Amino acid sequence: MSFPTILVHVDDSASAAVRVRLAAQLSLRVAGHLIGAAPTGVSRFLYHSMPPEKNDPTLALHQDMLRTQSRALLAAFSAQCDQLRVASFEVRVLDDDAGAGLSLHGRGADLLVLGQAAPHARTLASDLPTYVITHAGRPVLLVPHATQAITVGRRILVSWDGKREAARALQLALPLLKDADAVSIAVFEMAADGHAVDEAMAADPRPWLARHGVHAELTVHSIEQHRMLNRRHEVGERLLSVAALGNADLLVMGAFGRSRFRESILGGVTKTVLEAMTLPVLMAH
Repeated sequence: MSFPTILVHVDDSASAAVRVRLAAQLSLRVAGHLIGAAPTGVSRFLYHSMPPEKNDPTLALHQDMLRTQSRALLAAFSAQCDQLRVASFEVRVLDDDAGAGLSLHGRGADLLVLGQAAPHARTLASDLPTYVITHAGRPVLLVPHATQAITVGRRILVSWDGKREAARALQLALPLLKDADAVSIAVFEMAADGHAVDEAMAADPRPWLARHGVHAELTVHSIEQHRMLNRRHEVGERLLSVAALGNADLLVMGAFGRSRFRESILGGVTKTVLEAMTLPVLMAH
């Protein structure tokens, strides 16, 4: 089990080059294949409902402009891959909006690499990570918008509570865990949820990891209760703090959805990490 095919989102953000470098680093470890994907930003369903391009010169001109922009971004991606000596890679211009296009093409890959939404980003851009996490059906590696990370996956922190999402993320991250220099597991205890630690320890993943050749240390962190409120965002803040104190270069966690009204809205811990992350985060939903 590995990531022989990795799809990375190529855009015009300042962090795109770092994202591509980390994706290439993971691909090179297994002599894998890297796909650079640049969406044009217009839904493929809108294209289908429009008149043929030859009957609408304005539409054809707009589509050509969008594709030219995407091709320019992919040319920079190709140059970076050549510089990094990535032997196997390809480029794809996606005639689609970013969320749907990356989710669709990502299902033909083992891992998707995206950037964290930048502060004050437009609504569509800020929703992109949560949309892909909940729709792609593949693990998603998110790279912070403000980072110059050199490595990823050498020192891994796993957030564990024994729930299905955490177990799925742990399983999908196994190739990285096997290759890591150090793996730590963090369990969080909250006064408002007295059974959380019991459930997490009943499903202690260390014996399973050991049989896969992964030695991991587990620690329990207490979260104080404030004014009888279950402030779950504090778990996210504490999780990032533990990652920083341990000098982790990758956080592995399940992405929890708590809204049935809108699938792309994720739970409080996940939302906090997505907004405040300071290291690459691998999520699965």
